[in-house]
Amino acid sequence: MNVWILLSGLNAAMAVGLGAYGWHALGGTPDIRDVFMMGSQYQMWHGIALLGIGLLLNYGPNRYLTIAGIMFQTGIVLFAGTLYCFGGLNFIPVQGAAPFGGGLLMIGWLILGIQGARHVRLEKPAKP
Repeated sequence: MNVWILLSGLNAAMAVGLGAYGWHALGGTPDIRDVFMMGSQYQMWHGIALLGIGLLLNYGPNRYLTIAGIMFQTGIVLFAGTLYCFGGLNFIPVQGAAPFGGGLLMIGWLILGIQGARHVRLEKPAKP
């Protein structure tokens, strides 16, 4: 792992947080289709993140990467699932599930970034 994993985690956590800010603070009336599609977009991006975690875990077990994966999957179910229910069926199954799920997505990214920071190599490896 390296600095790119750190930057990935930080940027993605910011994107989730700023997406929430933009949605709630900038106002406007969302189209119900926009709500549904937002769930799909977040599910796709975090599905790709899960793929990355799975690939990183091929190098060996890592408790923190596993926790990040659990945060992503739980966040997907709570956040995207709520948006699918609201956008497709016009009801919210559990109040507060979407913001809680979004928080889990941000925590997953931060864990991933911190894990990358723990393994940043600042010097070139010695040649054999």
